[in-house]
Amino acid sequence: MTAPVPGWLHDLAANAVHHPVPAALRPPVDGGRAAAVLLLFGESAEGPDILLIQRSAKGRNHAGQPAFPGGGVDPGDGGPVGAALREAEEETGLDPTGVRVVGELPELYVWRSDNRVTPVLGWWHTPCAVHAASPDEVDAVARVPIAELVDPRNRLRLRLPGGFAGPAFKVRGMLVWGFTAGVLNDVLAATGFERPWDGERVEELPPEMLRLARR
Repeated sequence: MTAPVPGWLHDLAANAVHHPVPAALRPPVDGGRAAAVLLLFGESAEGPDILLIQRSAKGRNHAGQPAFPGGGVDPGDGGPVGAALREAEEETGLDPTGVRVVGELPELYVWRSDNRVTPVLGWWHTPCAVHAASPDEVDAVARVPIAELVDPRNRLRLRLPGGFAGPAFKVRGMLVWGFTAGVLNDVLAATGFERPWDGERVEELPPEMLRLARR
């Protein structure tokens, strides 16, 4: 028996049109490569969870960073949904037939890679085993419980060169920051899962991560 889509995920998709896009993430009028990521939610013995990957340190863009599965939209994808599912299958071995696409969040612009990214919301109604299916691109794959993401002990702000401090998470041996952490932060607030946490807990971006990000 497949697991039904939970109400909070239906609500997130239904309210997506009203989801504000921060000025720094608003796509430019022209330019940018179409891309998509899959926000794949499921249910395990630990409650609701989301699928994350750890990108390879050998990669060209966002090397070594935790991320959602995803990548550029190819001509044969038919749009962001097809791209998100294809990339997730290539990166994690995901069986797309076990996923129900619930909706999309507004397009976001990642200036460093010049990508216009559409977050695709998926419900993993029939989970399968996943792994780092593309070793040149992915080092690890993890189903991260929402309970761990909202645990105040795992939340902080990470200060980048220039002084800006954005949301971050320490979960499953990963330091989640940047674009991925920003999206997670907004989604946790929008779904009502977020718990109060210490926004004054600020740490510096580790030098090795900064080196990889600047490549």
